[in-house]
Amino acid sequence: MRKSVYGIIAIGMGAVAGLMPAAAIAKDTLTLGMTLEPRGLDPTTKAEAAISQIALYNIFEGLTRISEAGAVGPGLATSWTADAARKVYTFKLLSGVKFSDGTTFDSADVKFTYERNAGEKSTNKRKKRFINMASVEAPDATTVKITLKNANPNLAFEMGESTAVIVGPESAAGNETNPVGTGPYKVSKWVRGDSVTLVKQDHYRDAGSIKLSKVTFKFMSDPSAQMAALRAGDIDFFPYFGSPESVDQFKADKDFEVLEGTTEGEVILSTNNKSPIMSDVRVRQAVAYAIDRQAIVDGAMFGFGTPIGSHMAPHNPAYVDLTGAFAYNPAKAKALLKEAGHGNGVTVSLKLPPPAYARRGGEIIAAQLAKVGITAKIEPVEWAQWLDQVYKKRNYDLSIVMHVEPNDIGKYADPKYYFQYDSKEFQDIIKIADTTLDPAERKSALQAAQRKISADAVNGFLFQGAKITVMRKGLQGVWANSPMFVNDLAAISWK
Repeated sequence: MRKSVYGIIAIGMGAVAGLMPAAAIAKDTLTLGMTLEPRGLDPTTKAEAAISQIALYNIFEGLTRISEAGAVGPGLATSWTADAARKVYTFKLLSGVKFSDGTTFDSADVKFTYERNAGEKSTNKRKKRFINMASVEAPDATTVKITLKNANPNLAFEMGESTAVIVGPESAAGNETNPVGTGPYKVSKWVRGDSVTLVKQDHYRDAGSIKLSKVTFKFMSDPSAQMAALRAGDIDFFPYFGSPESVDQFKADKDFEVLEGTTEGEVILSTNNKSPIMSDVRVRQAVAYAIDRQAIVDGAMFGFGTPIGSHMAPHNPAYVDLTGAFAYNPAKAKALLKEAGHGNGVTVSLKLPPPAYARRGGEIIAAQLAKVGITAKIEPVEWAQWLDQVYKKRNYDLSIVMHVEPNDIGKYADPKYYFQYDSKEFQDIIKIADTTLDPAERKSALQAAQRKISADAVNGFLFQGAKITVMRKGLQGVWANSPMFVNDLAAISWK
């Protein structure tokens, strides 16, 4: 977007109003809307995708970088090699890189970060990946050698995710509120409950390529507020728009552009597999039969989304369509409940975080469950409450949330994860998928994993989230698809 600048030239005691066309000035600021506000900004210590939306590739960087196409490319590492067994990886690093506080990045920072992520006090949600590192060596400033306990053919991809970003020992302790990374931006202001503002950082190695000098992330969970803010010009860009019912209006507006893409986000009716009621597989299966997935997609998302029957994105090469395994069948749901001793009905909690897909979807699911004798007591909770009560304390029966990490079916192998699903058979399947060097064997294992959690009705698998982006005309470089929940600001500019 461009604007003209006019000036008034004063001469002596009088003034002559002159029309002076100045060079057009390209807009270099952006206001971006987000549904949820993260609790902190260190992606190595928190589980929230909202952190990645602000910090990944903008403030912090990893050794590798994942593109919009889902391909692995160089990040802080220029290249890497692996031995035939995929147990020893050697990364060659960029030189001359600095953190935003002016300290120098080198191999010692990588060693520090990965050992910190594996440490006893680490809360990294991918801690097991780093515990699997038998050693991290830094033979010189631009070389890192990682030796694994168990083979991992996917390590290069994983090093491009938010949990593997590199931090410095001088600043790591303060990264929650004052993040210091090697990316093109740094935080200039955080107004809790309202916004986070990033500005270009002086020490970035390729500062001349960054077109946006300031980006403000505004937080608003209400779909109507999101729409109104775009209309009023308070927001330029909403990359994960929460008001699907408004999409057609923006498509018809010449001032806006709408992108429709895919994400890695599985929306699930997350289930506490150890709660007194939901620990019975027959009750979980009854819930699965009681759910009409397409009705949820249509009612909560106005048709945006693809029904799923397990925890994998339909565009994944290993995807198995299991939506027919628990096709909508209220009669079967009632029979299973009766068999489980709940012929007269049962009551469960349904805790719903702020996003519209959860709040709206929860109302629809509660109505569907009521038809088979399950009373779902809806409890709306704020995001911080959800993280505390559901994710951390496991104090729930049912909830609804989108899991956004790519290739994350392996989380079902962790009995301490908030689903509290503990299956030795599943754990053995995932071990094969994670360590085999045979692509066909890996695909077969991932398909077996999908079938196992579907049969056990671990969660109510609802739909794959679509990415709806609404932005002001003239914005370019925006990702239409999200293989990672990232807003890659370095790629964005105004025409």
